[in-house]
Amino acid sequence: MPLALYALTAGAFGIGVTEFVIMGLLLEVGADFGVSIAAAGLLISGYALGVVVGAPVLTVLSARWPRKTVLLALMAIFVAGNAACALAPSYGFLMAARVLTALAHGTFFGVGSVVATGLVSEDRKASAIAVMFTGLTVATILGVPLGTWIGQHFGWRTTFVAVTLVGLVAFAVITIFVPRDDRPSDAGDWRADLAAILRAPVLFGLVTTVLGYAGVFAVFTYIAPMLTRVSGFSEAAVSPILLVFGGGLVVGNLVGGRLADRGLLITVYATLAMLALVLVAMTPGLRSPVAAVLLTGLLGAAGFATVAPLQMWVLSKAEGAGQSLASSLNIAAFNLGNAIGAWAGGVVIDHGPGLAFVPLVAALFPVAAIVVALLATTVSRQPARICPSV
Repeated sequence: MPLALYALTAGAFGIGVTEFVIMGLLLEVGADFGVSIAAAGLLISGYALGVVVGAPVLTVLSARWPRKTVLLALMAIFVAGNAACALAPSYGFLMAARVLTALAHGTFFGVGSVVATGLVSEDRKASAIAVMFTGLTVATILGVPLGTWIGQHFGWRTTFVAVTLVGLVAFAVITIFVPRDDRPSDAGDWRADLAAILRAPVLFGLVTTVLGYAGVFAVFTYIAPMLTRVSGFSEAAVSPILLVFGGGLVVGNLVGGRLADRGLLITVYATLAMLALVLVAMTPGLRSPVAAVLLTGLLGAAGFATVAPLQMWVLSKAEGAGQSLASSLNIAAFNLGNAIGAWAGGVVIDHGPGLAFVPLVAALFPVAAIVVALLATTVSRQPARICPSV
């Protein structure tokens, strides 16, 4: 694999860390600014909404730009946003900086995937995309626990300084190793693409993604206070337990993809049902430290087992035309689910029944997603085709 591909991986790693690391630092951020855990959790919602807006808007606005120019501009936004987070004088400023950082997220992965496939031969395109997305996986497994540890020992601002440095390194290696490409990032007609995805089956598919991932993030957003205040772990134990979540993420992602290759529709239903069962089990399970660790790993596995099937399902319903925009919007849908889940978890904490019951309420989201998936199947009146995911 060419070095340029690993330059893209570095960018994906930085973006993954900045999205998720705040979850392990909610207590520190909340204490610093004098806000509640639920209010601190809205920093995840703010980032997610930034992705929702940025993914389709920046994809369209930068469609005529050279691909390398787009990538460098997005990394510049990433660096500026994380530097602003590190220097934030108030909670509101930190929220605005998180939203700014998030604008680069969706388009970076969309354009980066196109660039990655152009760096290798025809028979290695899928592997190239997988290598780039390895940065996101490694960010969840290693970057987030490490960032949490740094924040707990040296202050949460230091974590954002470290992520800013990662962004500067990614900007430099992309500048040096990614070849110049004057072709536009997307030469298609976005109006025709938009018309193609505004059909009921596609929209139902996007809603299924939103609801499924809302269940994951209603719990994952508040995993640190759950582990410390409900399960009785020390704050120092949170980072190692997040490694268990990361391990579950990798296993679930691979298993979900393999199962989707064999039967897409049944995998969508099965993974959503498994996610609901894990969330229900977490309510009593969090009372036991051993069960809490096991269920944290299962949450990662069940939550990320839904990713590949849901993305492939949405792309299959786009049916060729509009698949690039559908891919971008599905990334936005995942992040809208993140925002809704973080908000819903905060409501449960602030207005009852409390922190320990967040997983039980969160289970309602994947159940609702199954209902919407059934409606989508009825509306489409045709079997879903498996399409390659970008």
